[in-house]
Amino acid sequence: MNRVVFDIETLAVPVETLDEGQQEYLFRSARTEEERIDALLKMNLTPFTAQILAIGMLNPDSTQGKVFYQHPGGDASFVDDGRVELVPLTEEGIVREFWKTIAHYSQFITFNGRSFDCPFLLLRSAIYDIPPTRNLMPYRYSFNEHCDLMEQLTFYGAFRKFSLDFYCRGFGIKSPKAEGITGLDMGPLFGEGRYREIAEYCLRDVKATAELFHRWHGLLAFEK
Repeated sequence: MNRVVFDIETLAVPVETLDEGQQEYLFRSARTEEERIDALLKMNLTPFTAQILAIGMLNPDSTQGKVFYQHPGGDASFVDDGRVELVPLTEEGIVREFWKTIAHYSQFITFNGRSFDCPFLLLRSAIYDIPPTRNLMPYRYSFNEHCDLMEQLTFYGAFRKFSLDFYCRGFGIKSPKAEGITGLDMGPLFGEGRYREIAEYCLRDVKATAELFHRWHGLLAFEK
C-alpha cells in the first residue's frame, strides 16, 4: 500500500493582528493573568488564530519524504542521505504543496490527526481559498484510508490517551523530544529565525510516528 505519515507544527498569530471583536471573544473569560496566558496558549491550536509553521510528510516504508516549512528566503536542502528534502515556503505555499503531495497516497497516517491536524488543515485551507484534494476526515472506524494512531492505541476512545512522547517511551522508540525541543518551543524558535530547527523537529515527529505505526501495524492491526 502506498502510504504517508504527516504531522503539522502550528503557532499563534500575533494577537494584535486579530480585530477587536475576536480579541474580546478570546479573552472574555480571562479574569486573571494566568487565565490570559492560558487563552494565549490555546490560540496555537485553532486555524483562525494560528498559522502552520511546518508540515512533515514521510513514507514509512521507503523513509523518503519532505518537510514543507516557513523560512523567508531560505534554500531547499536534503537530510538523511538525501532521502528527505526540507522545502522552504510561505504558509500558503506549504498548504498548496501538502494537497499536491497527499493526493498521491492511498493511506495517510497521523497521531491525533482526526482531532487536530486534519481539521486544522481543512479549515486553514478554506481560509486561503485552497480546495482540498481529498477528504482528511473519512469514516472513523476504519484505518484503511486514515490511520490515526491515537484512535488505534486507545481503541477508539475505550482506553486512556497518552502523548506521542509517552507512547514512544513506552514502546522503546526514540521520542521526538529527545533533542530537547518541544512544541512549546515553536514561538521562540520562529521569533529567532531558527526555521530549520522547526523543520527538523517536525521531521522527528513524523519519524517517531512512522516507527509507532510499524509497531502497531505489526502487532495490533486486525482489520484487513
